[in-house]
Amino acid sequence: METKNNKKQVLAFDFGASSGRAMLGIYDKGKIEIKEIHRFSNDPVIVGGTMYWDVLRLFFEIKQSLIKSKAFGKIDSIGIDTWGVDFALLDEHGTLLENPIHYRDGRTCGMVEKSFENIPKEEFYDITGNQFMEINTAFQLLSLKEKRSHLLKRADVMLLMPDFFNYLLTGKKVTESSIASTTQLFDAKNRTWSEKLIDSLGLPKKLFTDIVPSGTIIGKITEDISEELKIDMCDVIAICGHDTQSALVSVPSFDDDFVFLSCGTWSLLGTEIDEPIINEKSSYYNITNEGAYGNKASFLKNIIGLWLIQESKRQWEREGKVYNFSELEEMAKKSKPFKCLIDPDDPIFVPAGNIPERIKDYCKKTNQEVPQTEGEIVRCINESLALKYRHSLEEIKKCTNKEYKTMYMVGGGIQSKLLCQMTANACNISVSAGPVEATVLGNILVQLMATNEIKDLKEARNIIKNSQEIDYYNPINLSLWEEKYEEFKEIIKPKEIVKC
Repeated sequence: METKNNKKQVLAFDFGASSGRAMLGIYDKGKIEIKEIHRFSNDPVIVGGTMYWDVLRLFFEIKQSLIKSKAFGKIDSIGIDTWGVDFALLDEHGTLLENPIHYRDGRTCGMVEKSFENIPKEEFYDITGNQFMEINTAFQLLSLKEKRSHLLKRADVMLLMPDFFNYLLTGKKVTESSIASTTQLFDAKNRTWSEKLIDSLGLPKKLFTDIVPSGTIIGKITEDISEELKIDMCDVIAICGHDTQSALVSVPSFDDDFVFLSCGTWSLLGTEIDEPIINEKSSYYNITNEGAYGNKASFLKNIIGLWLIQESKRQWEREGKVYNFSELEEMAKKSKPFKCLIDPDDPIFVPAGNIPERIKDYCKKTNQEVPQTEGEIVRCINESLALKYRHSLEEIKKCTNKEYKTMYMVGGGIQSKLLCQMTANACNISVSAGPVEATVLGNILVQLMATNEIKDLKEARNIIKNSQEIDYYNPINLSLWEEKYEEFKEIIKPKEIVKC
């Protein structure tokens, strides 16, 4: 079908923990409709003990998506988002040196502490405002310097994953600001690469490209790709390449001060602010500052999220027990409340593998009842996540000195009504849940703002409110949750660094 002149059609690519997809965004008369064009696997591949992105297969899937999009008429632009921290290395000819390595690979163990030999922790945080996590780009690069220096010497350019896919499409080598801010090499106040950190860690300066603002049109699809796929040379836009910041764009809040929870494989809980908050208190709580759309900052905590349920589900499938997420939620509802609690961010839960067994071990070691059934394990995860959200929200409020009326939950996790209600209960806050496709919608909105189809962030969020279904949850059973929160605080231990 042909696109009418008053419509705009854009293609949003979103790479998640186990799948990628191409979503068509149709903007017409102040509303956005989305359609899935193509979905594909995004599983990492382990070779010789190293976990890699299967990046050439993924680029093939991008091309397949572009071919399929021809059935829907003219595509005006393309935007790509992924999770943060991972990157590709190119040589002086622009050739990929090796498949990018996945952040869940074990190569960064010990690199945070190693970095403090080169620059004091306090100074490190003062520059970046980033939560110290061993998965961050700075520590991946330090690992290369320490263990595979020959590869780093051959590298001419580092491109973070959304920027790498943009490069494959356009031939242009730039770094988008939101994804740059996940690296722990980004100067949060000056919003550029930190030469001090790059020098201190002994990293080659030539690796780092120019940083461009979110919403920059970086070029068109190359003639070669246009000819190969028989498609028009549409614009490629560096949207908020970090999926969290794309999701933040679509939060349907009109308050100047609001708290959001982007809930997926990871949970990101925080608030949108005009300038980074970097001080002794934010450092103590290990809260991160990231670049957000419109030259704003997001002040947030990274919390392990639905990874715990997703990986548990995979383990049960390996054991021959196949459930969908709805079935697991029903089992959890019927299970005994507060049988046991875990710290979702304990390092033992980070690697892939048998999460249910690790939860049982954790409960044994903390002298709690040990969950036996699938429902008890899922309930333990959900209750623990909700209480962890409360813990992180309190830290955010202590740093901002602000109260928040509503928590805006967005992303795939809101499909769990149980988790949404538990979050309202644990945090004693009203919860606005929606949209589910927050990251994709934010990707689309930034494309539309980049081409002046939408005026600004306020208009973008109003469109979401008018286009998407939003559910609301009010807190209940407050005294019980308050009691369990006190128990939860005794179970968890303060952790300044997330370790392998």
